[in-house]
Amino acid sequence: MSRGSMSRGTAKVAMISGATRGIGLEIAREFARRGYRLSLGARDPATAAATFATFAGNDALTFPYEARARDAGRDWVAATFERFGRIDVLVCSAGICKHIGLEEGSDDLLEETLDINVQAPFRLVRAALPHLRKPGDARVVLLSSLSGKRVSNLNVGYQMSKHAVIALNHAVRRAGWQDGIRSTAICPGYVNTDMASGIADIGPEAMTQPGDVARIVADTVALPNTASVAEILVNCRYENLL
Repeated sequence: MSRGSMSRGTAKVAMISGATRGIGLEIAREFARRGYRLSLGARDPATAAATFATFAGNDALTFPYEARARDAGRDWVAATFERFGRIDVLVCSAGICKHIGLEEGSDDLLEETLDINVQAPFRLVRAALPHLRKPGDARVVLLSSLSGKRVSNLNVGYQMSKHAVIALNHAVRRAGWQDGIRSTAICPGYVNTDMASGIADIGPEAMTQPGDVARIVADTVALPNTASVAEILVNCRYENLL
């Protein structure tokens, strides 16, 4: 779907957290190309707005979203619905990856990881759910990780958080199924982003590229209710367990 193929009044609305960089930014660009109106969550909306304007135009809503703030999701959802009158897609892309092992890493760091990676998307989905029930074909996309499907290193805090995202995804599918809500967990391995640059054992050219993940997300939300995909595992190299 090219930009402009839907009129302003009928164009679907997508909320995207973590939209200022990496995978989230590429998802926002891809959705804009496909004609969606965008509500983009950013910790520093004044700075991010200039970037968003280059591909989303003046129709995008840029909202101050701090994932750890308890009311942030509720306030963002309310502002989105007030602006556009509908919410069709929710993409939870914001997340952190800091090392928390069984023998190192503070309780505070674990709390931060679980709050941003798990509780923030939970609060966003909870706030958006009444609006997502209305279109009959709404979509939720939760960015998990291959670390939510297996354990391959000692970063147990991150792994716990991403396993929890998988559980959240299936809970959303169960709760929203009768109203046409379909939820998908995207589970990539190493993606060429700032997050992966400090931990990957391969070069950026060998990683999955953010734009490829964005196209997967956009193609998935375009599927009909009768072709729902629960989880998508995306890898840049072979793993014999996956």
